[in-house]
Amino acid sequence: MKKGYVQVYTGDGKGKTTAALGLALRAVGAGLRVYMAQFVKGMRYSELDALERLGGLGDDLVIEQFGRDCFIKRDPEPADIAAARAGYDKAAAILRSGDYDVVILDEASIATHFKLFSVDELLALVDARPDHVELIITGRRADPRLLERADLVTEMREVKHYYQQGVEARKGFES
Repeated sequence: MKKGYVQVYTGDGKGKTTAALGLALRAVGAGLRVYMAQFVKGMRYSELDALERLGGLGDDLVIEQFGRDCFIKRDPEPADIAAARAGYDKAAAILRSGDYDVVILDEASIATHFKLFSVDELLALVDARPDHVELIITGRRADPRLLERADLVTEMREVKHYYQQGVEARKGFES
């Protein structure tokens, strides 16, 4: 790619990570290399299983998790902050290297909301992005400064969700 852009997927609706993974699959299919750092998440979920069933995660698609579990309903603990910091440092080095055509920072917006790392640090990655690298940032509560700097912003808005009727996350659909 000659020119990469900054994309943000945010909002309270479902589908931010799924959209980023769809984009990752499309990019790999086009011969691009993709690195995805997942913040906050440390649990196993069906998208990872699917990728392994389709031939595994190889050099063209690397996904690493930098979370212990999903702590959204509690305050982050020091170990959560340390995991996010390690992920931030690794993702920053990978982004700056230019070795990948697409870098996805999954749940980075919510990580800044919970102060696992700062919005200023996230914006520093936007600035450090080599021109040819596409940067995708997902997560609820994206900071207005990030939205201003992005080239593309998609907001997932919940209109109706069966969670409201007490339906738990279903394997294959939400996990």
